[in-house]
Amino acid sequence: ISDLEQNPEVKPTQLNSSFLLLFSVPPSPSCLWLGEEGMTSDAKNTASPKANPKLTLLPLIALIFFEVSGGPFGVEDSVRTGGGPLLSLLGFLIFPLFWSIPEALITAELATSFPENGGYVLWISSAFGPFWGFQEGFWKWFSGVMDNALYPVLFLDYLKHSLPIFNRTIARIPALLTTTASLTYLNYRGLHIVGFSAVLLASFSLFPFLVMAVLSVPRIRPGQWAVVDFKKVDWGGYFNSMFWNLNYWDKASTLAGEIEDPSRTFPKALFGALVLVVSSYLIPLLAGTGALKSDPTRWTDGYFAEVGMLIGGVWLKWWIQAAAAMSNMGLFEAEMSSDAFQLLGMSEMGMLPSIFASRSKFGTPTISILCSATGVVFLSWMTFQEILEFLNFLYSFGMLLEFAAFIRLRIKKPDLHRPYKVPLQTFGVTLLCLPPTLLLVLVMCLASVKTFLVSGAVILLGFLLYPTVIHAKNRKWAHFTTEQSVGHSDNDVEGHPIVLEQHQEVADEASVSLLSDISSLKTELVSETASSGVSKLE
Repeated sequence: ISDLEQNPEVKPTQLNSSFLLLFSVPPSPSCLWLGEEGMTSDAKNTASPKANPKLTLLPLIALIFFEVSGGPFGVEDSVRTGGGPLLSLLGFLIFPLFWSIPEALITAELATSFPENGGYVLWISSAFGPFWGFQEGFWKWFSGVMDNALYPVLFLDYLKHSLPIFNRTIARIPALLTTTASLTYLNYRGLHIVGFSAVLLASFSLFPFLVMAVLSVPRIRPGQWAVVDFKKVDWGGYFNSMFWNLNYWDKASTLAGEIEDPSRTFPKALFGALVLVVSSYLIPLLAGTGALKSDPTRWTDGYFAEVGMLIGGVWLKWWIQAAAAMSNMGLFEAEMSSDAFQLLGMSEMGMLPSIFASRSKFGTPTISILCSATGVVFLSWMTFQEILEFLNFLYSFGMLLEFAAFIRLRIKKPDLHRPYKVPLQTFGVTLLCLPPTLLLVLVMCLASVKTFLVSGAVILLGFLLYPTVIHAKNRKWAHFTTEQSVGHSDNDVEGHPIVLEQHQEVADEASVSLLSDISSLKTELVSETASSGVSKLE
């Protein structure tokens, strides 16, 4: 084919008849070359990252579980800020209906419509153009790095109950750096390793709470679940705790290009993860608050270890602490993967220098991983509540933009190929987005002045970074990806190509045309070789 393109005069019989060419046109057009003869070095180099294993259903469920939850570690604060068990239990029953389910449904539709690395950056770029796509990517990446900075902190918060030395700065800082470096290396070794590690970590992290729930049954007093003291309710902390423990359903969309058959796998994985997340919160809370009559003020980060000791003994306390350590490893790995592949996707779209898209021999984006890990190290000095409020504020901005893009794409591009579609018309999906939108606005309004100032500075930095990146690209200060994909947004700007939706009609037309050309070529080859009797085409 290469010879034919370079020299139209060449006859088909001059081609190597033993060479087999197999064309495939999935959502992302690609060619599979079989046989070493005639394979260019570029084709070989391009094919190597594709050989890395794709994520299947079970590892994807585990990754989404860790993106959103990771288990009941960190939900203790909802009992304290809620003034008792009642608001905490009601929150984890009601909030998923108005927040988690709508976000998961929207993610399922958009992630299957844009099955490429980059996720929500693609959605926003298609709806509103590359400027807002870049802002979405920057806000979500920054909030993701802040979120990841929580997990080494939570890990040490659980350990300090048994090892008080981690309360001291001299031991805490080296432990934070060692933990971050070790988990970053595991992420570097490959996404499929991270996926199957997440399955094992999720199983280990949740099993002690099942044991605790069984042991608590004889001691359960249902009346204790209804306890609430509204005078002690910290509404800001309560909503931030609920929001943080039930968000990030969209994060796994940044890995869509690494998922096997994302159109089918993604919706199933989101549903499975939703059931797992809600169960992992309610079962331990029902067991702990129903079996023990403890002061709500004692329910702070790490308190489940004490609950385990009071219900089952010291052995269960140590088991829960070990599970907390494993859970935070899974949380870190899942978040790091999403953040890194988001930067990779933005680089492939031409929004960031191409160095962010460079992959290791394991198929992982090395520079993107290092960039995210560096951000984690610099943010780990902040307290749990500070990180929580900052990342929630930035995340809320990004989610408002996603809801707007979801509705706009329904109006602007009704014929967009949607392998999974929320079974509602435009008016229905607008109503679907209304409750979570109100929740986002509420969370932002409850933020402190410090959060407004810091988040405002981050948003302003994003506005300044975009023209800086464009200027660097135009001046060729760094190498950027310039290849454009099949579809382009109406909002594309010159010099800033972005990868957008691949319409099924385009793929179908390409398939028909390509198969027609192959049929003609095959017919001519057969007639030529039959007459000459020299070679045989199989």
